[in-house]
Amino acid sequence: MKILKNVLMLLGVFFVITTLIFAVQNDIAGTALNVQDVAENDIDANVSETYRISAIDIPEDLNFADEVVPQDDPEILERVDREFLVNTYWQSNALLLMKRANKYFPIIEPILARNGIPDDFKYLAVAESGLQNVVSHAGATGFWQIMKPTAREYGLEVNANVDERYHLEKSTQVACEYLNRWKKKFGSWTMTAAAYNAGPGAINKFMGIQKVNDYYDLLLGQETGRYVFRIMAIKEILSNPDKYGFDINKDDMYNAVPTFSVEVDEPISSFADFSGQYEINYKILKRHNPWLREPHLNNSSRKKYTIEIPNKGYYKMRK
Repeated sequence: MKILKNVLMLLGVFFVITTLIFAVQNDIAGTALNVQDVAENDIDANVSETYRISAIDIPEDLNFADEVVPQDDPEILERVDREFLVNTYWQSNALLLMKRANKYFPIIEPILARNGIPDDFKYLAVAESGLQNVVSHAGATGFWQIMKPTAREYGLEVNANVDERYHLEKSTQVACEYLNRWKKKFGSWTMTAAAYNAGPGAINKFMGIQKVNDYYDLLLGQETGRYVFRIMAIKEILSNPDKYGFDINKDDMYNAVPTFSVEVDEPISSFADFSGQYEINYKILKRHNPWLREPHLNNSSRKKYTIEIPNKGYYKMRK
């Protein structure tokens, strides 16, 4: 009997404790839910006040190299709108392009001007590579995405030791010569840009089949069909960042490191040792001379090369 009384007493205590715990948990959960509801409401309010996703007003005077876009064609306008939306709302990429443009456009612009190439073509390099020394799946290389046969045809050195498609000044010059060549054939800068992307052979084929010779009248593959519109969208956004919601200051930009030139006309057995002579390291030398592809320079022909060295003291070497 005594044992039964003790068991009943323990069950009673257990019931009371369980009830209290349940009540406390409900109070905590309710408080947490209330806090979460308030927080979510605050976030929603803040987001709605500070960040709006909206359609984009397309400039009425949209053009490429002063060649007007037929915006009265609804199909053309839809394709334009797509590129503006994609490139405006891919904010991280757009910011990176703005930062890099500040660094590299001052190098590209005067070369285009000397060759009579419209300034808009600097945005073609942006569309091709994002202003980076990238390599495509087809082997196109550098800022201007030049194929090996084209590079050699226009006088660039391309081998395992040296690849001048990575040389910004030299590759820009080749791009200019290539563009001028196809401008003479196709007659418009818009078609020239399309030929740069798809290749002149492909453009000739499309023109022959479809019996039209205007970019805006041609049915092209998806990449080339978007290409000129993408360049125009990038041009507009990078030229007018405030208009498209980008808050970026001069201090945010990337800047070119000042350099001086060193001419060499003999083999270099070790670029690590060569770098040390100028108080920089191997990585920094290659950063400024990406066209040097190996840790040494063969140069059995005693060709004269110009190597860029950053000004003394610009980099602080770590021990």
